[in-house]
Amino acid sequence: MDDPRNTFPDASIDSEFDLNARAELSLAYQPGEAPSSLYKRERYWRTPLVSGLLALGLFAMVGGGFFALRPPELVRGAIEHEYYERTLRGQFMTSAELMPKFGLPANKPVPGFAQLMRPCDIDGNLAYHLTTFFEKGGMVTLFAFEEGVHIPQGSGWWRDVYWQVRHNADGKAVVMVAQKEKAISAANRALIEAKSS
Repeated sequence: MDDPRNTFPDASIDSEFDLNARAELSLAYQPGEAPSSLYKRERYWRTPLVSGLLALGLFAMVGGGFFALRPPELVRGAIEHEYYERTLRGQFMTSAELMPKFGLPANKPVPGFAQLMRPCDIDGNLAYHLTTFFEKGGMVTLFAFEEGVHIPQGSGWWRDVYWQVRHNADGKAVVMVAQKEKAISAANRALIEAKSS
């Protein structure tokens, strides 16, 4: 009689299925020879050379993406200049002197609420700095460069600020820098309205 406390049945008792399976397997393989599919294989991407190449490729893609998104050198200089003069206020030149630099008529008022108007030097280039505030946009800084400075048109986001480069009617580059994208949109609308009216 079986002991009910014995949780392991007698291992010598096999079912008919077990006996048949064991007999079939003994005919299929030589004793001691396991099928090669049961062996553990080294994954090719775990080898040091391939792992290193994959890591290098990933690093190159991330680095390339960073440099592809980086704005032109003068735009980076304008962003740095705006950062250091963000809290500076004053009018160091008249609006009649400043507005033509942005391709606008001299008799037009400065768009928005002007905070700072002055000439400045950005990476050895003369630029005219205008920081202004738009009620439905926010603070934006515009830099008008003199002729001979070529910056391709474009826009983007870099170092926590939005930037845009556009060319005025005279072909001069105007760089806009703002912490809010809608401030740049408001500046664009104001420049178009000032030019058309």
